[in-house]
Amino acid sequence: MRVEVLTGAELDDVLDDVARLRITVFHAFPYLYDGDFEYERSYLQTYRDSENAVLVGAFDDDKLVGAATGAPMIEHASDFAQAFEKTGLDLESIFYCAESVLLPEYRGLGIGHQFFDQREAHGRKLGKSYSCFCSVMRPDDHPMKPEGYRPLNGFWRKRGYDPLPGVVAHFKWKERGQTEQTDHDLQFWMREL
Repeated sequence: MRVEVLTGAELDDVLDDVARLRITVFHAFPYLYDGDFEYERSYLQTYRDSENAVLVGAFDDDKLVGAATGAPMIEHASDFAQAFEKTGLDLESIFYCAESVLLPEYRGLGIGHQFFDQREAHGRKLGKSYSCFCSVMRPDDHPMKPEGYRPLNGFWRKRGYDPLPGVVAHFKWKERGQTEQTDHDLQFWMREL
């Protein structure tokens, strides 16, 4: 296993694999995402084209088994400005840890910590004061919640993140078994860098 930090043109060889990985991992609860490769590939291109974005890849030999992305929050202002408008926080001061996806058989090996370590270090290098991410909100009694499912709240809290009260983003995506996109709420979590 190896974990690598990739930026800019270094992402060219992995973006298709990251798109497929996102579709695979987000298909499961709690996201239940019915992904589309073309959308995913287009979305990930923004990380390739940004001078300040980072992708942290986990490789088993040459196979990509996990990836985590991050970029300055200001690059996502059109998506998140409304959620943050009453916080008094300057979006310029925040590094956004976007997705973190890892195949199930590679979980519990410390890779998730490496994903956060590398993205937080990148945020510090860019002079950011905070790191944040958002997670989908699901009720405890959701009918598709698998037996034995454990949310990652404990892991995130151990890393120093706490939910930001009332700071919720709203996104649409198509869930498994649906024909149309539906609204989803995502809770922001934050820590100081």
